Amino acid sequence: MGLIDKDLVSVQETRDLLKKAQEAQKEIAKLSQEQIDTICKAIAKAAFDNRVKLAKMAQEETGFGRWQDKVLKNAFASRDLLNAIKDMKTVGVIKNNIEAKYMEVAVPVGVVAGLIPSTNPTSTVIYKALISIKAGNAIVFSPHPSALNCIKETVRIINEAGKSVGLPDGAISVITTVTIQATNELMKNENTDLILATGGSAMVRAAYSSGRPAIGVGPGNGPAFIERSADIPKAVELIIESKTFDNGTVCASEQSIIVEEISKEKVIAEFKKQGGYFLSKEDALKLEKYILRPNGTMNPKIVGRTAQAVAELAGISVPEDAKVLIAEETRVGNLAPYSREKLSPILAFYTVNTWEEARDLSMKILYFEGAGHTMVIHTTNKRITEEFALKVPVSRLLINCSATLGGIGATTNLMPALTLGCGAIGGSSTSDNVGPQNLFNLRRVVYGVRTLDEIRGEDIFEEVSAIAVEDLGLSKDQLVDLLVERVLQKLK
Repeated sequence: MGLIDKDLVSVQETRDLLKKAQEAQKEIAKLSQEQIDTICKAIAKAAFDNRVKLAKMAQEETGFGRWQDKVLKNAFASRDLLNAIKDMKTVGVIKNNIEAKYMEVAVPVGVVAGLIPSTNPTSTVIYKALISIKAGNAIVFSPHPSALNCIKETVRIINEAGKSVGLPDGAISVITTVTIQATNELMKNENTDLILATGGSAMVRAAYSSGRPAIGVGPGNGPAFIERSADIPKAVELIIESKTFDNGTVCASEQSIIVEEISKEKVIAEFKKQGGYFLSKEDALKLEKYILRPNGTMNPKIVGRTAQAVAELAGISVPEDAKVLIAEETRVGNLAPYSREKLSPILAFYTVNTWEEARDLSMKILYFEGAGHTMVIHTTNKRITEEFALKVPVSRLLINCSATLGGIGATTNLMPALTLGCGAIGGSSTSDNVGPQNLFNLRRVVYGVRTLDEIRGEDIFEEVSAIAVEDLGLSKDQLVDLLVERVLQKLK
């Protein structure tokens, strides 16, 4: 019996899926807005109806997070997203401005490559499938190997639902023989029209260097500034709620706390009251060693684990009711792991003297890691909010809300999304919460509204005006009055 080369098998599977997706997309492009919306509704309903099953599968397979919170994420990616996009025009003529004589036609990008992380596997599949189909595209998923089974089941469920109301076969598919070579093939194959990448920095860099158009998002490392005018108990409640949601696996979640000296003791007391556990210097040093791997990347062993599980890894003891682990910090950089993104219930705690220092520290943290992503401020001071808005390098500045749920659009009016653009400053092609609007192009149909003679006439008038001003001492208004007078005389 000959040996089977897994790499070759995976590459061939990927090519076959892409060819089938390309054929399916041509059929999708023929569908009306009503037909597309019917398919999206069926996909969303099937995903929502299976939200508990898929959440449990994801938690069991990856070991990340809490299945109860993954249920909410699945509901968010199906029901809530559908409600946000159901009336969006994405097919045919989507805008017709008769007065300005132009119209816009939506043109699907084609076949989307959907890269799926292990932290939010089922919800990200639902979300990317919905926004891709809504925009008239097909999508081929590249699953994270540690979440393969729950991703495959999610694709099966939404595929069957879509097909029952007219979705072409091959429009939604997933690579089942998962290898690095398969993912590379998916990103570089000529039948891939756009890469939609959600994952680690290495994956996003690979997407942008593939030679195909890509939408990728960088790491989150958002600070939370509790300004002195804030409702401190409410701010602490929102931060703990956010940081413990699915054990911190959402990239928009808070990674550090910044407080002013004047309110430090009140904030610390409130955190302790609500389940924040402040590590001793000795324990903080022990945990610090487990946050990053030797190569400087986040240690996957801490991702999506409870505070107790993380503490056990580091060989430290924490109370059973501890919700988040907090370490006081003054440093930012490679030698300060607490200043990095930590997709787990771990927070850095910084103290400054003024809000200006808080702003500058926030910028330092974000420029080190997380530029273009998300930050939250708890304050009632509108002037300070405006100052942060003008200078802090983020695409989402959230005020008095959970960074996790506010950033993805669950508790704010941002587009509901699980791919959060970081803009050029964060190495991303967009600063949007990515939605269907990012997955189609616009064909602009315009009518002529000026002639060449009219343009020349405008230029001649400008030349005559300049001469009149320089040689005759006339203003432009005086010149216009003189010309009107001469014309009227001729008409008489």
